[in-house]
Amino acid sequence: MTTTLKLRGDAAALPPGAAPDAHGHEAARDHAHDHAHHAEQAESTLKLGFWIYLMSDCLIFASLFATFGVLLNGTAGGPTGRELFDLRFVLGETMLLLTSSLTFGVAMLKLHEGKNGQGNPQAVIRWLVLTFALGAAFVCMEVYEFQELLHEGAGPNRSAYLSAFFMLVGTHGLHVSAGLLWIIVMVNQVQVFGLDAVVRRRLACLSLFWHFLDLVWIFVFTVVYLREFL
Repeated sequence: MTTTLKLRGDAAALPPGAAPDAHGHEAARDHAHDHAHHAEQAESTLKLGFWIYLMSDCLIFASLFATFGVLLNGTAGGPTGRELFDLRFVLGETMLLLTSSLTFGVAMLKLHEGKNGQGNPQAVIRWLVLTFALGAAFVCMEVYEFQELLHEGAGPNRSAYLSAFFMLVGTHGLHVSAGLLWIIVMVNQVQVFGLDAVVRRRLACLSLFWHFLDLVWIFVFTVVYLREFL
């Protein structure tokens, strides 16, 4: 008698005509939907936060460019950029960095290669390593340029113009160095975790950062170096 009442009570708790396990399937479905919704919200928040960071970096570089423009003629009787810079050398730096942007683009294409866009982890790693090598060569050339200027007595304390130059170009170089460290981290993560959703999202952010630095360098090359020889 008790068992019969219990069964009837359970059946009454279910919608008419529903199987006893329909409730469980519906709850699981709702849970999966909520989880996917929260994941989408988290990804959107992350992307927004990274774009805000890039905008703050834009403000930093805009301030540095403005400072350089104001101090452009503040050589204090010292050497000008035309006397100090080797345009062919700087053009070589520029080609290295622009080529690294291309190789990173190929790495992102390999990220979505294959059946159902699963990607090719080994190809992604190879192109990231090539990007790292080009970026590292760029930084080495920049350090060499700074050493030559210091050796010639054209350090940041020589004039306001050179102070602004070292600050602008040096800040960009530090950003590229940070990008190189980030590439190393991502190569390790691809090796360990493969191309899961988190790794893909981080690579997308790194791609934005790297292309942003290339864009900034185009302005640096034009405003700081090329202008001296026009």
